[in-house]
Amino acid sequence: MARTSSRKWLAVLLLCALCGGSAAASGAPMFTEVAAAAGVRHKHEKPLFDQRLAKVMPWITSLNAGAAVGDFNGDGRPDLYVVNSRAGTPNALYRNNGDMTFTDVAAEQGVASVNTEDGVSVDPAFGDIDNDGDQDLFVAGYGHSRLFRNDGGRFTDITKAAGLGAWGNASCAVFVDYDGDGLLDILVGHYFDRGTNLWDIASTRVLPESFIKAHNGGGLVLYRNVGNNTFADVTARAGLAGKGWTLDVGCADIDNDGDPDIYAADDYGEDFVYRNNGDGTFTNVTRQSTGGDFDAGMNVDFGDYDNDGYMDVYVTNITNRYIRQGNMLWHNLGDGTFVNVAQEAGCADGGWAWGAKFFDFDNDGLLDIYNVNGYVTDGPVDLFAGSRLGEFFNRLSSLDISDVGAWPDMRGFSISAREKHRLFRNTGAGFREMAEAAGVADTGDGRGVALADFDGDGDLDIFVTNCGQPAVLYRNDVGASRHWLQVRLVGTRSNRDAVGARLSATAGDLRQTREVDGGNGFSAQSSRVVQFGLGDHERVDALEIRWPSGTRQTLKDVAADQRLTITEPAPPRGREERSP
Repeated sequence: MARTSSRKWLAVLLLCALCGGSAAASGAPMFTEVAAAAGVRHKHEKPLFDQRLAKVMPWITSLNAGAAVGDFNGDGRPDLYVVNSRAGTPNALYRNNGDMTFTDVAAEQGVASVNTEDGVSVDPAFGDIDNDGDQDLFVAGYGHSRLFRNDGGRFTDITKAAGLGAWGNASCAVFVDYDGDGLLDILVGHYFDRGTNLWDIASTRVLPESFIKAHNGGGLVLYRNVGNNTFADVTARAGLAGKGWTLDVGCADIDNDGDPDIYAADDYGEDFVYRNNGDGTFTNVTRQSTGGDFDAGMNVDFGDYDNDGYMDVYVTNITNRYIRQGNMLWHNLGDGTFVNVAQEAGCADGGWAWGAKFFDFDNDGLLDIYNVNGYVTDGPVDLFAGSRLGEFFNRLSSLDISDVGAWPDMRGFSISAREKHRLFRNTGAGFREMAEAAGVADTGDGRGVALADFDGDGDLDIFVTNCGQPAVLYRNDVGASRHWLQVRLVGTRSNRDAVGARLSATAGDLRQTREVDGGNGFSAQSSRVVQFGLGDHERVDALEIRWPSGTRQTLKDVAADQRLTITEPAPPRGREERSP
């Protein structure tokens, strides 16, 4: 059962006051920042590239700062892998000690010394690529990405043997079983062109060719897991060829047909929606589904925020005094189309937004959104302050913006710095921003949002990476005062991590749908343990699971306030077929 303390009940009183519209100014915070006390003293280091890029170095080195949640040692506790992005700096693997403290064991586990002139870390993700029961680790990066096989707690670099040694400029990666064969594949998004060596550029024309229609980026690469810890590049065969400036990619079953589809968020160009055809290929359905979005897409996360049984999409963009794009809350209409409802729902203004995640922080059964923001903090003057923005774009409009020489010198300036991160609480009739009242309005240059119940008390805590700055860890002090259920799935016919599984929990008139994903959300992977907030419900009437294999399973009358581990059942004898 969840621990209930006076600290938590004070937080609940504050939450109730806020939900009723009162701007309560007293009471305990809903979240407490505990990074230093927990031993997570990680300060991200930015990369350093070819000095011919010096004028734009603040921009091109301030994109990612990644983290991943995974139970690397199989003790049932969520651990944290956090990267640096400068050659010679170590990454950290924080082992969860079980008391909301962590110990960095990266060096002894073989995953500290990853960053060299051959490649630096950007976005890590855990996944069991060989279905042997432990979490392997893929580290997407500029230069060479890396794949580490987990050999019972210590990791071995198998990148070249696995067929993943190609040069690239990866900004994101997710694990996904796109073809349903029970093996986790890897979908990687690249920002800069994959052939560009940022440490030794062949030309200064390495930047986007257009502000809204650039096609000279890195695009997507899909690596199919062919078994025996090896992968094959099937990008062209799968229909994913393209050259977008991809910042994030996410996978979920958006049309409820049983297989994972793709949303790619591209900077300087159009975001793309790809429907999985169920035969190893995808179809670009962007125009039919969203009509096209040419804003600065930075984040992709999926969640059923209105509990209608369909996965909606939250995509972050830029909103500040001068650029008014707004985040996208793509409401899934259930017929293959989406409509952006962010403005009327109250979750459009995320600042210069980066990572964002759906999660039910207060366990009331409705998915809230946490959104981090802020671009570059480097000096007292904002590059876009006063008339500078107009001068900036007027000058560039007549120049080749792909050439570094066309851009102004950005050194010593800030760009949308010190913005307050946003917490959008789902009221059931829209979202209400309440980060400051909840105690999570950090002003760092936020990038990734990684969620997990780090202290095992029944609610989701928040880990935030800040680019070039210390990370932040928020302990949730309110969620466990309501009922909850956590579910960990173990696949047998399906991939062992059950990535792609869909779960539905019904408690009275509350019905929620969740999916197990392989790393959705910009620059961070969250726990794959599925969380259901149950409010006042003490039991779940029915927990339905659709496994990636097509196997369906239903549990009845499940008690709240517990964590379940459920293993995929064998199909009935004589029924080996897969169902959608």
